[in-house]
Amino acid sequence: MSDGEAQIADFFANGRAVDLVLFLMLLEGIVLAAYHRRTGRGVAARDLLGVLLAGAFLLLALRAALTGARWNWIAVWLVAGLAAHLVDLARRWRK
Repeated sequence: MSDGEAQIADFFANGRAVDLVLFLMLLEGIVLAAYHRRTGRGVAARDLLGVLLAGAFLLLALRAALTGARWNWIAVWLVAGLAAHLVDLARRWRK
């Protein structure tokens, strides 16, 4: 394995790749909410929150698994992701 490949493998193994994606999701949420607030177009922040939270919790479960966390932490993040998804789904279903 070359030095570059080892660095990329380490980037994933230590969870930094997930950290980067979580940061980009946060940035995406801020930009989309600001756009909606300024223009009235796009998706409202309250409608983004559920899907972003569900995705973030799944990413945290992935991070926990990649970094060797105990199984119960992985389960906590997965259940949190399911809960966020179900709340988001219930909100959308009522509309």
